[in-house]
Amino acid sequence: MTTTDTDTDTAAVGSGAVLSLSAAEARRIALRAQGLLGAPDRRAGVRGVLRRLGAVQLDTISVLARSHELVPYARLGAVGRPAVEAAYWSGGRAFEYWSHAACVLPVEEWPHFAFRRRAYRARGHRWHRMEDSGRSCATVRERLRAEGPLTATELGGAKNGGEWYDWSETKIAVEWLLDTGEVVCTERRGWKRVYDLAERAVPGELHHDDLDDHECLRRLVAQAGAAMGVATRADLADYHRLKGGQVDAVVAGTGLVPVEVEGWGRPAWADPAALEAESAARRERHRTTLLSPFDSLIWDRRRTERIFGFTHRLEAYVPRARRIHGYFAMPLLAGGRLLGRVDPAREGRTLVARQVSMAGRGAVEPMARALWEAADWVGCEAVRVERCEDPESAAALTAALARGGV
Repeated sequence: MTTTDTDTDTAAVGSGAVLSLSAAEARRIALRAQGLLGAPDRRAGVRGVLRRLGAVQLDTISVLARSHELVPYARLGAVGRPAVEAAYWSGGRAFEYWSHAACVLPVEEWPHFAFRRRAYRARGHRWHRMEDSGRSCATVRERLRAEGPLTATELGGAKNGGEWYDWSETKIAVEWLLDTGEVVCTERRGWKRVYDLAERAVPGELHHDDLDDHECLRRLVAQAGAAMGVATRADLADYHRLKGGQVDAVVAGTGLVPVEVEGWGRPAWADPAALEAESAARRERHRTTLLSPFDSLIWDRRRTERIFGFTHRLEAYVPRARRIHGYFAMPLLAGGRLLGRVDPAREGRTLVARQVSMAGRGAVEPMARALWEAADWVGCEAVRVERCEDPESAAALTAALARGGV
């Protein structure tokens, strides 16, 4: 890390001394901030991962496991899946709300999403409209108050019978109450949201909307900066789906430090603790693992390409004939680099690598280790490679898998 005198883009970073980071330093800072470089904090466990990241994205797709299970697995290794769910949902330690997308969030962050709840209230409706919103919302409140946490089905049905978006009046009402903060999602049961009254589910000292928008945004931008380590304005905005102007309004008060990063070509900010950790770092353990496409290390595709030189696209919603890397291609992280990807599936007790691509022979052994670790985690006893376009790499990977991935 070096310090230079510059007044480039003074509106964004100010004038005077600005710390310069190499591309390698920025990459290490990002990995360390995300819990993927250095010794994992097993004592803090899954809850520690959630607090560190600030948001863990949810998604309906389940291949090896659902994405919110894959995120702590990538950082901690083979954490039992029931333990992951319990860490998120038991004891009122987390809630689901709109952040980067639908995310599991630490319950301590409830007050900081007041700005979003207020914005929903000001708008007056979500994309669905209710014929009798007062009556429908009152019915949901009364049922939850009398019966405790319920799913939309238990409340009376989520759909009218048409397409997935053809919601019932009850579903529209409960989702509106969730958006505006009267109701909270306390867990997912069979992938259905379980709703409860926020006044009952959120700890009393946190159940308030007292913070003004500026303080909410300042906290969320600071948290995003800490979770990413080093970030551009667009990165800071994307983490919790804020607007660039919202970042501009609060970034000076976050404690984040203006920096320049080699090759980024735009102003950036770094978390002071992340800079200190990089300065003090010696030899650190790199995690070798497969990443969910929704992992916060890589959920922003432009940032992923900027940091890792790796272009990734989720192809689950791309027609099969147009897919390049497969339905749910998971990038391989090894040695602090993204070295390939695999589209996994399970057939009985066999993990099937339906399609594999790797960045050269140096990725073979890490891919084999990552596949075997994933197989063990989900209870598979064998790994089979179905397709790898490079015959030499395919043979080398098959041989490495036969050795047990070591």
